[in-house]
Amino acid sequence: MIVFVLTLPPVAAAERLSGLWWACPLWLTLASVIAHGLYARDKKLAVTGGWRIPENSLHLSELLGGWPGAFLAQRRLRHKCRKIPYQILFWGIVALYQLLAMDILLDNGPFSVLSGFLSGESSVTER
Repeated sequence: MIVFVLTLPPVAAAERLSGLWWACPLWLTLASVIAHGLYARDKKLAVTGGWRIPENSLHLSELLGGWPGAFLAQRRLRHKCRKIPYQILFWGIVALYQLLAMDILLDNGPFSVLSGFLSGESSVTER
């Protein structure tokens, strides 16, 4: 359920930018399938003692839109769930998607939500 809720803002933002309502869900699904596959492969390699998939590659798959599939793989496969540094970066990627989506949906210009958050200022203006 949480994955569905977290994908709504990026999908809505992509639809607002392009008008192609189907493109973002299609991309997130494709990237998620790839990310889930990478996690499954890495988990199998971890169990059998093979050469592992680098964490940077897993994070890249998340950054390219596979974070929903990565989240599901973490929970279903119980993989990378307990590594705090890994989880911090993972949730940072998810937060980045949410911030950028909200920036687009609030129509404040590029990165205004992110820059306002980092500087401690509110980026929402009265209309």
